[in-house]
Amino acid sequence: MEPDPVWDEDSYEETVETLSGLDENVVFKVWGGDWCKDCRSQLPAFGAALKAADVSEDRIEHYPTEKEDDGSKTGLGVEGYDIEYIPTVVVEDSETGEELARFVEDAEVPIAVALADDLADLETTA
Repeated sequence: MEPDPVWDEDSYEETVETLSGLDENVVFKVWGGDWCKDCRSQLPAFGAALKAADVSEDRIEHYPTEKEDDGSKTGLGVEGYDIEYIPTVVVEDSETGEELARFVEDAEVPIAVALADDLADLETTA
């Protein structure tokens, strides 16, 4: 999930602000694989957004995922988190284990934007 060097932080100012304002106990669990076209196209921009938001590496957990012949996914945490499609990113409170937001495979907006929107909605309803 090497950050995309040409990602434009200024174009995603609200997203970066939301991600940088999260509590230190919020972690990002990322399932993906080098073999996955969606992962290769989406995760570098997500990595750049996390970097721009100064999210420390110890709050980002990577879970390499493989695909079986039947299309099912295997790897650490796949069963426990019901991972069917990748990339999947779960945002979780590390103290309570509560899932705060989830991105699965694709959306009409980048991963960081989708998660930041969900997390901003969470904060306004809390």
